[in-house]
Formats: sequence, structure tokens, C-alpha cells
Amino acid sequence: MNEKIIVSIIIVNYNSFSLLHNCLESIIHHSQGFEYEIIVVDNNSSDGDVETIINHFKNVILIKNETNEGFAKANNKGAKIAKGKYLLLLNNDTIFIENTIKKVLNFAESLNNELLIGCQLLNIDGTTQTSVHPFPTVWNIIGANLFLYKIFPNSSHVNKNYLMEKTIKEQTNKIEVEALFGAFLFLLKKSFIELGGFDDNFHFYHEDTDFCFRFKNNIGKVIYFKSTAIVHYGGGTSRQYLWFHYKNRSLSLLKYMKKHFSTGSFLLAAFSHYLGLLIRFPINLFIGIVTLNKNMISKAFYLFKCLFVFPT
Repeated sequence: MNEKIIVSIIIVNYNSFSLLHNCLESIIHHSQGFEYEIIVVDNNSSDGDVETIINHFKNVILIKNETNEGFAKANNKGAKIAKGKYLLLLNNDTIFIENTIKKVLNFAESLNNELLIGCQLLNIDGTTQTSVHPFPTVWNIIGANLFLYKIFPNSSHVNKNYLMEKTIKEQTNKIEVEALFGAFLFLLKKSFIELGGFDDNFHFYHEDTDFCFRFKNNIGKVIYFKSTAIVHYGGGTSRQYLWFHYKNRSLSLLKYMKKHFSTGSFLLAAFSHYLGLLIRFPINLFIGIVTLNKNMISKAFYLFKCLFVFPT
């Protein structure tokens, strides 16, 4: 290991070259006081050549996959060549507005524990974005699909947003949570390797939730560090490919449930999941037709298609 490199920043990219350029530029502008490397893993982008972006920056390592291997597998590939003591797994649709990595690094070094750390995620307008969430359970999946979280907002069992709402009220800047959104995950490389990295079976979505679950149960604490923040556009790539987004969100949740739930719980949660799709399809279609909103009509169509997609 190169002792000079403290943090290896791994960014998985698929098209979205303007987002990648802005992300890299913001890292370089706002990261001082420590040695780092940037590893970009490109999942066979088809809308241009990623090297035209990478060549604008010095010392960025590029891995070009011949196929789209998915978010989990691409991150694992980057981690294998990383030289840093720490890994930062970072989305390409993020922008740094301060020296966030240094602040998180100092926090991690001060505790000297095996931690998985996430920072605040902000919307473009500066408002707080959902940055943490509870692990999926039968009850919160039922609550989400049947809109029970809106009827019982104070219930920690069925309200899918309760954990984020709780962290907003907390006065402390370091809060132990269940799961972090994978836009910014900071941890020791040895912890990542010990857990075997992300589960390759998750092509896109829920690999971060699965990783947090395994980390919390086998390694150490999952911490939401509120003292620093980055901007997260959200869905940078998936927003351009809506069927990819809806299909993989559905499949990945089902894979997570199959992996971590008992047979009975899985069947109940899966039934609730498909029932939720069946409920949302006509609602979105009706609203889309009445308001002449093509996006809502497209969403309804994709939700309907998800009814016929099952994990293998």
C-alpha cells in the first residue's frame, strides 16, 4: 500500500459525462490537506468517450468495463486496485461545496473505530435531502405500498421516513443509524474487503442497504455525520433511463427481501410490493391523463411493466 495515499475515491460512471466532469472538478477544488487518488470505473458508456473527460484532470485512474457490470460490481473492481487506507464510494451526480472529505477523515481518525460514515446530502436549492433510511422490514414495506406511512406518520414501524425525520431533530452531529444512501460512503478499505465488498447480485439499487446491513451486523457502527454536506442531484443516470430505474428498483428490493427475510416474511412483503405497483399504476395513469402529464403516463406504464418482472 502506498502510505502517502490516505483516501481512494471511487466513482462509478455510465454516460452522464457533464455530471462526472462537475463532480471531479469539485473534488479537486475542495479537497486539501490529505493525499488522495480518484478511480473512475466506467460501465461501458455509450454516449461518448469517458477519456475525453478524464484527460482534463491529472492523476485520475480509469477502469473501462467492456459491458455495464452494474454499480456494485464496478465499485468492487475499483476497490481492488485502491491504494488508500480509506475508501470513499461516491456517486457521479454529487458536488462538493466544502472540504467534506477532510472533515469526515478527521472525524474517522479521531474515533479510531471501524465505522461506515455518510454525510448530509443536499438538494440543489440547499434543502436537506433524505440521507438515511431504516432497513426494509415487512411492516415498512407494507406501509410504503399501502400509503400507511402517510396515515400514521408517527409510527416507526410503517413510516418509511421516520429515521430521517428523527435525525433532523437530533442536536448531535454524529448519529448512529441503520442505512445510508450510497451517494457518499466512507470507510476503511480493510472493512470493505473483510465484508467482501458489495454483493454483485445487486445490479443497481439496494446494494448500499445490503452493505449497511452486513456492516452493522458484522463490523461496526453506521454513522450519519451532519457536520458537513455535499450536493446530490439524485438519479443522475437513472433519470435518463426510466425503465432501467423502475425495473431495477423493483428487482433489487425483491432481491434484498429474498436475501434477508424469512420465507413467510418474503412472501408477505413481495405480495405487498406487487400490490403497491398495482395500486400506483391506475393512480399515475389517471393523473397523467387528466393533467396531460407525459411523465406521469410514462411512470404508470413502467409501473405496470414491473408487475411482470421477477428476480431470477
